[in-house]
Amino acid sequence: MDERAVLFCARESQMYASDDLLRRAEPAALLTLDGAIRSLNAAMATALGRSAEECLGRDFGDMWPANQKTSAESLVTHAARTKTVAMRVLDFPGRAGAPVTSLIEARTVEDPTGDEQLVWVHELDARNDLASLLIPFRMATTAANLGLWMYSPQGRLLEWLGGAPAVAALFPDPTTSLTSVISAVHPDDREALRQLLRSASAQQSPWVRLLYLPRHEGWHQLAAQTRRIQLGYDGPERVFGVVRDDTKQEKRKRKAQAALTAERQRAKDIADFSSALITAATEQELQQVALTRLAATFGATGALLALVDEGRLRVSTDAGIAMWEVTALHGLPLNHPSALPEAIRTGKPQFIADRKDYIHRWPDGAEFPRLGRLGSDYAVSITPLSERGNQPLGAWLVTYGSGYRPSLDKQTLMGTLADLAGQALRRIRLQQARVELATAVQKTMLPTLPEHLAGLEVAARYRPSRDGLDIGGDWYDAFVMPDGAVALEIGDAQGHDVDAAVAMGQVRASMRTIAAHETDPATVLTRTNELLVTMEAARFASCTMLHIDPVDGQVTGASAGHVPVLCARKDGSHSIRELPGGPVLGIVPGTEYREETFTLDKDAALVMVTDGLVEGPGLTLDAGLERAGALAGAALHDGLNAEQTADRVLDAAVAVDHLDDVAVLVIRRA
Repeated sequence: MDERAVLFCARESQMYASDDLLRRAEPAALLTLDGAIRSLNAAMATALGRSAEECLGRDFGDMWPANQKTSAESLVTHAARTKTVAMRVLDFPGRAGAPVTSLIEARTVEDPTGDEQLVWVHELDARNDLASLLIPFRMATTAANLGLWMYSPQGRLLEWLGGAPAVAALFPDPTTSLTSVISAVHPDDREALRQLLRSASAQQSPWVRLLYLPRHEGWHQLAAQTRRIQLGYDGPERVFGVVRDDTKQEKRKRKAQAALTAERQRAKDIADFSSALITAATEQELQQVALTRLAATFGATGALLALVDEGRLRVSTDAGIAMWEVTALHGLPLNHPSALPEAIRTGKPQFIADRKDYIHRWPDGAEFPRLGRLGSDYAVSITPLSERGNQPLGAWLVTYGSGYRPSLDKQTLMGTLADLAGQALRRIRLQQARVELATAVQKTMLPTLPEHLAGLEVAARYRPSRDGLDIGGDWYDAFVMPDGAVALEIGDAQGHDVDAAVAMGQVRASMRTIAAHETDPATVLTRTNELLVTMEAARFASCTMLHIDPVDGQVTGASAGHVPVLCARKDGSHSIRELPGGPVLGIVPGTEYREETFTLDKDAALVMVTDGLVEGPGLTLDAGLERAGALAGAALHDGLNAEQTADRVLDAAVAVDHLDDVAVLVIRRA
């Protein structure tokens, strides 16, 4: 027997008063005021899962599992410091079976062998008040918004103990038979509930999902979890369960999934619309594209297309607007004082809320033509089919239900598609080759950069392939986000043909649509990749996207298999920044792109390029990046602005004997 065991026996023989405190069936122990175990009975040693010799001299809190240690220590500390009785509900480890939930009391007592005070810790007999042991469980489940129940296998009864009021309200009867509960569970989930109760162990079970039908309510989606616990040192074992009501969460999840599906469909519709406009080779094809897609894409009730032939309107309509309703518009002169001719003449979109609004703005055209569709219950949006610097060749008109107001995003998108339609129509009328049409569409799809950005200069350049006949998929974009940050992107769709230009249009339109709702470049790339994979796009695309705060120059960027970004500084130096991200867009499903944040110093510039500028038959990618970076650094050192820097960097394309098309986007922090 070791020294501690001898000490234990000696103290047992001397401390008759202590022996009285420990001579009980329930676990009991005497501790020093700082929590060290002086003596304990066999029941306490058994409950702690150790021999008495192993416990002597050890800190009482160290004997408990990690999740009980703090409570055990605070129990002893409170009794020792305040000299008052303290109580806690604690779970003994229960290594031989289920954990033992006990009501433990701690109080100070005199050491019969000296003047020292000790703390007497022992379990209270709670057999006549088992509910006291359940109070901490009820408090915890209420705080976690869960319901609490207890199951007695012998009586096959479930007792609902409360918890969160909303969950407890689903079970109004305090005690319910298992048969009654199972009958309210969906037939497909009943066996799962039985198995949950049969297999309850000392460890928490996984969550099991059940459809439950309360009285006078519809189905609720519940999740349940069980654990077997012994109530008191020699008390009964019960199966305890917690219940979570996921009904609202499931509804929100389904709603979010429906919104995501709708967004994907809308993005696909827009991409298909853009692609169809770009590839339309005849006026008949253009008419078909507009009339079959306009109303569906913009949630309208009907659409018509008006084209200008020798100064007069030629009108066609979809099934949503009957021809007799717009007959008066057919052949109308372009100088007529009414809404549709004015929109075409001026190139300015028009939105008319109702007939009263129409009469107020065009009193001379109120009776002729009579827009039968423009009654008090309808709103009309008219968008000219324009091309920058040229007279619009027509317009499309869509009708909506009363009270409709188009959002800024929808107005912008409508205008973008109308611009594409206008260019397609002009190219068709000039009978240009399909390749020339695709090239021109590609150029017009490159956006107008935002002007007057406080603290930033942005410039872009695009140069077609060397022989001027090839077609590529290079693009850039820049726009101001709702939070004031500036979003910038540059990319390259696979290939050098009409399909490459179409793919470029799809990717750029999709990214701008997604970026209107997402603030992180990595998320935009992730969602765009998911969309392209879902669409089974024929072409992949590389892309880099940046968000820059004009105030403090903080930049967040991500890349989808694109060439690195160049950073040029005022002192003429430069560096190459490889952004995190992932593979090119449209290939690998489930890709989660990464991003990083850094700061763009004042008088420094970021240069985003496509690979045609830095890679060619006579130059490797690394050498091309170094050449372009050196040119950009020298430009800043010479005091050039963003526009001049973009021109100088573009000259690097000559050095690589470029065969590819080239895009450059320069962002300088002033």
